[in-house]
Amino acid sequence: MLAPYHGDMTLPRVPYPAVHMTDAERAAASNAFLDVMRRRRSARDFAATPVPRHLVVDAIRAAALAPSGANQQPWTFVLIGDEPELRARIRDAAETEEREGYEHRMSPEWLEALEPLGTDWHKPHLTDAPWLIVVFEHAYGVRIDGDRRRKVKHYYVRESVGIAVGFLLAALTHAGLATLTHTPSPMGFLREILGRPENERAYVVIPVGHPAADATVPDITRKPLDDVLVEVPST
Repeated sequence: MLAPYHGDMTLPRVPYPAVHMTDAERAAASNAFLDVMRRRRSARDFAATPVPRHLVVDAIRAAALAPSGANQQPWTFVLIGDEPELRARIRDAAETEEREGYEHRMSPEWLEALEPLGTDWHKPHLTDAPWLIVVFEHAYGVRIDGDRRRKVKHYYVRESVGIAVGFLLAALTHAGLATLTHTPSPMGFLREILGRPENERAYVVIPVGHPAADATVPDITRKPLDDVLVEVPST
């Protein structure tokens, strides 16, 4: 929710928080981060091993530092821990939508694209992982002007929330935790189950925890750098 508006809201300027490092230190930091992100995979099998809450909260703090259109920060992170009944409701609703998707909604092309990954409508991670983070995007803001509440247009909402989710995944990976980006379709049931306001729409569900001892992931490959990097002018 936005603060009351009181006319000129131009912000004061403060110095940019520059980081002073040598080129060698920057290279070492860059390589260390790259090594961390190489470990990031989508886990679907989670251990029951507890994860301290502060690790997940710190990752959400990092996500909330992401840039956003007009600095409107159009996101809410709902953190769900040891709530078996709530988790069961979410899983039941998600599996209902996912089963309908796999059996009736998804096109043959979509199913063909998913087939090598071995996914299906069963979603045990929603009840197995120690934590769930449900990220909501704010379709619009709400401003209070005295006794009046009015809608405020938000800009670049999905782009902003996507960047924040990227920060979140990076922070959780950096903490040595396993994650999954899960997007049941449609996701309207999440707003209802979690009691979120009308202007919030579910964006993604992220289970967080340690991988199960016998967890496996598909042996996928990544596009080579030459396929994803274009330099102008070319070298």
